[in-house]
Amino acid sequence: MTSSRWHAHGNAYLVAEDSEYTIQDGLDGAIEVLSVDGDDMEIAIVNPDGSHAEMSGNGTRIAGAWLMSRTGHDVARVHVGPRTVAVRRVGAGLYESELGEARVVARERIAGLDVIVVDVGNPHAVVVGDPADLLLIGPMLETHPRFPNRTNVQVARIDAPGEVTARVWERGVGETTASGSSAVAVAAATHGEGDVLVHFPGGDLRVTLSGGRATLTGPAVHAE
Repeated sequence: MTSSRWHAHGNAYLVAEDSEYTIQDGLDGAIEVLSVDGDDMEIAIVNPDGSHAEMSGNGTRIAGAWLMSRTGHDVARVHVGPRTVAVRRVGAGLYESELGEARVVARERIAGLDVIVVDVGNPHAVVVGDPADLLLIGPMLETHPRFPNRTNVQVARIDAPGEVTARVWERGVGETTASGSSAVAVAAATHGEGDVLVHFPGGDLRVTLSGGRATLTGPAVHAE
């Protein structure tokens, strides 16, 4: 088996080039490389519990960085399910991804909480409040009957216009240090348009929202 470990602000993935791999402790999932054709690659994103994620902002950025490390090019196109994420190298270890549509689906009262439901190609439930409450709110909303396929959960505090602090409870994983699609969901839920800097425990990600579409900028690092 050929594989390597990558991380984005501590959000760690195994990039596996065949289906014989194990998601070891300390990893937030695996990026299974299904095919590579020049600057294009098709992947599957697998959670530690064996479930598949429809989308991952950090995972697709890591996949693009992995492909660029092989081709020597500064661009990659990552195909995951029906979406194609264009990834560009914009600095040393820094990459910009066009994630596509980010849509606020609903604002609902769920389990006594005001919840903003967001679709970023995968499901998100954003609660504006104290991020310290994540360990209570996260597992409760992830498995709430409102979300029959479970959901990712973020608790976010608006610090200033264009600046948010958040913590993430990732579906099938638990709390993670950072999440790219969660950054987009939080930005869409709290701002709707423009540039938003999202602070996670692991580090910062920058989201640009324009016309309902999201661009995400952050790091990807080859760990071994």
